Amino acid sequence: MDVIIINLILSGKMSKNNSKRVSNNFSPTGYSEKVMDHFMHPRNLGSLKDPDVIGMVGNPVCGDTMVLSLKVGKNSQKQDYIKQIAFETLGCGAAIATSSIITEMAMGKTLEEAWQISDTDVAGELGGLPPVKMHCSNLAASALKQAIEKYYAKNSQKNDNITKNYI
Repeated sequence: MDVIIINLILSGKMSKNNSKRVSNNFSPTGYSEKVMDHFMHPRNLGSLKDPDVIGMVGNPVCGDTMVLSLKVGKNSQKQDYIKQIAFETLGCGAAIATSSIITEMAMGKTLEEAWQISDTDVAGELGGLPPVKMHCSNLAASALKQAIEKYYAKNSQKNDNITKNYI
């Protein structure tokens, strides 16, 4: 049902402003206004030219696939930080929204700070997700964590605060 309503909104046959509201700042689609905004106007969409690392995750059950591209720099304290981040996502509106919001949440953070972003943080930043869509926030957090793990592995750096699956 959410796909039908989203398509009606996007086609102009139904307005977000004219639709009846439900509690907790959710629209009839079951999504918050912030989710709908990030779905319809995604931030940092696309790929980066010559990224330092790419994280890619997918969910075989729903078919969502997320790819995060990162460029990493050094801040004034010589810490690695996320200088640029972009995403490409094949999936539902919630998958696109969680991909978009995690790029905003991670941009400018050190890798250790970005590592701390959880699926709960992602969903909370969006004003919540329907329970059936919570796996999307997990995919976004997992894609970021995978990219960070791969960055450390690629650069043969040891970081005891981050569990590594690639070394």
